[in-house]
Amino acid sequence: MDRREMLAGAGALGLAASAGGAALAGDGWRRWRLTTKIDLSDRSGPIELWVPLAQTASGYQIASRARYTAGRGAAIVHDQRYGAAVLRASWSQATGTRKVAVEQTVATRDRGVVPARLTAAERRFWTAALPSMPTSGICLDTANRIVAAAGQAPRAKARAIYDWVVDNTFRDAAVRGCGIGGVEAMLKSGFMGGKCADINSLFVALCRAQGLPARDVYGVRLGPSVQQASLGARTSDVTHAQHCRAEVWLEGEGWLPADPADVRKVVLEANLPLTSPQVKAERERLFGNWEMNWAGYNSATDIVLPGAAQPAREHFLMYPLAVTAAGELDQLSPETFRYRLTSVPA
Repeated sequence: MDRREMLAGAGALGLAASAGGAALAGDGWRRWRLTTKIDLSDRSGPIELWVPLAQTASGYQIASRARYTAGRGAAIVHDQRYGAAVLRASWSQATGTRKVAVEQTVATRDRGVVPARLTAAERRFWTAALPSMPTSGICLDTANRIVAAAGQAPRAKARAIYDWVVDNTFRDAAVRGCGIGGVEAMLKSGFMGGKCADINSLFVALCRAQGLPARDVYGVRLGPSVQQASLGARTSDVTHAQHCRAEVWLEGEGWLPADPADVRKVVLEANLPLTSPQVKAERERLFGNWEMNWAGYNSATDIVLPGAAQPAREHFLMYPLAVTAAGELDQLSPETFRYRLTSVPA
């Protein structure tokens, strides 16, 4: 998502609906009501909370400004590096009611390449090395080997990296949540198992090492898939449906969507080999297409939490995140953290 798109103003969905209501009513558009509810009332002492918000992204996703109830002092804020929108709430009292409800309407339609031009500064921004995403050392060496026979065309390089990631990684069901995005650790250890934030972050890092602007997009599945049952949310409860995707910018084309992690998800959950016709079809589709039964929150890799009393860097903000006097709550345990996400047609 372009940084300017991330900062789209309030009422984007309503404006788009009034300007092109027919498009939102048909032409492949679907509308969803995404709700997050959090109850921290059983926690004592001061608490800080951050909730990621769905963003507007040109051509395939339009999100309304969040409607929320969160008590005094809550506000929508943006991190300094990416401009990602976040609901931040805090409580200083020792005890009391600490409940948050956030609702957005999100319109989505399936996407292919999104035409876009990047300035020189934007190219530098989306090829920069990050603490969790190096572009030198073993990452650069690996990327160089992958593209050695691909030629100089950006699409050919991106496709070579995509195919290498699909061929050399696997979905590890034992990994909690979406993984941690440990690109360098994967390459150095040779253990190439993980989930979407590991596998797709590897694709992004290898693209960046080749000078191809690339980014993760962190989000959540909204509903069932017409492609593969395993690639959709099976019920309206999407508390455990977070999913990270990737995109790479190609000169003369724009932002190309990719999802090598979902190829490996089909392999694991359908118990099929890479050579099966079903997996081959998904492999082709997921280089250049996203089924938009999913909403993107942001592309804020290694985000510094806005307004934190003690500045902290997180690899991503894809789940609600809370910090108490006793430390950070476990984002991957919504039952003990006490949050729930739902998605229904709107």
